[in-house]
Amino acid sequence: MRQPSVIARRVAAASVSLVVAAGAAACGPKDNGVKASGGDSTPHKGGTLTVLNSDPQQDFDPARLYTSGGGNVPSLVFRTLTTRNRANGAAGAKVVPDLATDTGRPSKDATVWTYTLKTGLKYEDGTPITSADIKYGIERSFAPELSGGAPYLRDWLVGAADYQGPYKDKKGLDAIETPDSRTIVFHLNKPEGEFPYLATQTQFTPVPKAKDTGTKYEEHPISSGPYKVVQNQNDGERLVLERNTYWSGDDQRKAYPDRIDVRSGLDSSVINQRLSASQGADAAAVTTDTNLGPAELAKVTGDKELASRVGTGHFGYTNYIAFNPTIKPFDDVKVRQAISYAIDRSSVINAAGGSSLAEPATTFLPDQKSFGYTPYDLFPAGATGDPAKAKELLKEAGYANGLTITLTHSNDKNFETSPEIATAVQDALKKAGITVKLQGLENNDYKDKIHSVRTEPGFFLAHWGADWPSGGPFLAPIFDGRQIVKDGANFNTGLLNDKSVNAEIDAINKLTDLDAAAKRWGALDKRIGEQALVVPLFHPVYKRLYGKDVKNIVISDWTGVLDISQVAVK
Repeated sequence: MRQPSVIARRVAAASVSLVVAAGAAACGPKDNGVKASGGDSTPHKGGTLTVLNSDPQQDFDPARLYTSGGGNVPSLVFRTLTTRNRANGAAGAKVVPDLATDTGRPSKDATVWTYTLKTGLKYEDGTPITSADIKYGIERSFAPELSGGAPYLRDWLVGAADYQGPYKDKKGLDAIETPDSRTIVFHLNKPEGEFPYLATQTQFTPVPKAKDTGTKYEEHPISSGPYKVVQNQNDGERLVLERNTYWSGDDQRKAYPDRIDVRSGLDSSVINQRLSASQGADAAAVTTDTNLGPAELAKVTGDKELASRVGTGHFGYTNYIAFNPTIKPFDDVKVRQAISYAIDRSSVINAAGGSSLAEPATTFLPDQKSFGYTPYDLFPAGATGDPAKAKELLKEAGYANGLTITLTHSNDKNFETSPEIATAVQDALKKAGITVKLQGLENNDYKDKIHSVRTEPGFFLAHWGADWPSGGPFLAPIFDGRQIVKDGANFNTGLLNDKSVNAEIDAINKLTDLDAAAKRWGALDKRIGEQALVVPLFHPVYKRLYGKDVKNIVISDWTGVLDISQVAVK
């Protein structure tokens, strides 16, 4: 579903990051080649890596994938102009060159970005990769029959708003120029200092026009990465990858295994059981989308060997309470502040599975430097809330005898908007004299209701994850008034349209110094927070098992997912 806005949501249902729970996560050697396997812990080339996932790797076409996520499987086949740095933690939140020689050269006002391709780049069939192929790959992502990718390019590129792709419009996009086979130039509608982040998305994958088979391209996309597709069964239910012998010029992907076998559609409990047992091929297996639940985690924690095979981490994601200030009593900032004070985050975290799986949040931005995280707690109430302060504010708002409100949530048993979280909020607010009625909806109905301006409730559970590690795709969709969508999917839950906030977003977007931009995103987060339009609850923490023969665990703060381009199984 495309928003007519610059930013769109990435729902990241699965994430891990940082380090191995009971040991250091070593990075691989700088070169791509290593000697034959030995009897040590050094990563070596060879073997088969098995990936056990719940969700199928559907629509394996760079035009249709929202990002290069999907547990990092797409980035094994699809290279882009830039990519994420393949390193642990915060170092992995940096953007680095991939097919290009650098992260892009902006014009003075950041409305024109120029890239030069590395020399000697080839596809799996040995033919050269050209700038025209990248232009064509982007253009085909506009085709309605290949929908699903991120909407940024339609919003950012000059004259792209109504473009329907090369199958209908042979002329192509004038906003993308390819003066020679190694140069590509992008002309933007407005300054975008974060264009290097955008250039990591799979729409920037080169696609040779002569090999484009339209909607069937996903069955055998032409690889520019270290692996090529040799099997794609049942629309990604099983995906088998083998080496692309023409792969070169890549200092990010280590590509140690000879073969990668992705098996999906599995029950999460089965995945964790198989990884725990680590028998046969499962000893060289990982998952990129299945967490350990509280009960499983307790069992693993009590087993020293299993605990040494758990990846722990964080992805830029925030779970929060949203207010619609056009609905009474939430139009009164004192009521919103009272609820902010009344929240018992310790009980919310317990409902989310405990402190091992959730960290308390008082800021909307995640606790990561790349987002511009600036610590603040505008309504300090400790870990368990301050009902006395909440009652005081309610009295000032005219509700000395308390009030009754309704909290909308999903009935799905996930820890983002679950009945358990809603009940924890209900119990906390009761101590402040606020009676909360729970309105649980089936997940599709819940999404339809909260994402429509016409039906958005006054008080509901929500969550947000960023498309890349920056404050821009985190704050703009939720707080930029120009992104309020009246006849479609709306994510500006507080319906905020503050000209000064909009102007600051534009000013930050002009910055090509990403560190400077991060500081301003952090300051803007605090400034918006003063309006009490949301109540940050927690940032999720993820725990994932991997097989006993898996080595070289690298998990970044960008995707939060174990990076299978780095792991070795020998």
